[in-house]
Amino acid sequence: MMAFTRSTAALLFAAASIPALASPAPFAPTPSCEDLVQQALYSLTLPGQADNLDFAMPAIQLETPAAEVPAPRSLRVLLADFAMTLRDIRYRRGGREPATGFDCSGFVQYVFSHSIGMDLPDVAASQFQTGKKVSRGELKTGDLVFFHTRGASVSHVGIYLDGGRFIHSPSTGKRVRVDELSDPYWAKRFIAAKRPITTA
Repeated sequence: MMAFTRSTAALLFAAASIPALASPAPFAPTPSCEDLVQQALYSLTLPGQADNLDFAMPAIQLETPAAEVPAPRSLRVLLADFAMTLRDIRYRRGGREPATGFDCSGFVQYVFSHSIGMDLPDVAASQFQTGKKVSRGELKTGDLVFFHTRGASVSHVGIYLDGGRFIHSPSTGKRVRVDELSDPYWAKRFIAAKRPITTA
């Protein structure tokens, strides 16, 4: 048996007097926002009511905005856009088709018929009798503009575009093109404007 000396007893006494090291506290996860809200609501409840409360977070429903539907193009825009596709087709007296060429009234008749399905006469003087008369300051896209290029009566017609411009098939040796109403030649010969499209 081991004999206890004074030194050994002193060591044992010192060891017994040292408090045991406390084991580290277990890791506590950071509470979520939902947990914090539930704890706050719980603290506000009256005694005995906590078990009857539903702390479920409300569902948030996100609505996807409906896609914008482009507005349908107006008859006037359809007509003007179609007329512009026929630029540079040569002039031909009595012409009614792109393959053969156009005269002024044949061009107008073809554009109205094939772009918006409106039938117009095939002679400028007869086209002048259709539609509503409008002043030069009231012109809209698709209106007809009439001129006297031979004598004093109506002998030429074009389709108004916008900004003082009109498209037409001018004369022999020329092609479908855009001109300005303010051009001295056309300004001097302008007679009147008519509006075949009265619904747009």
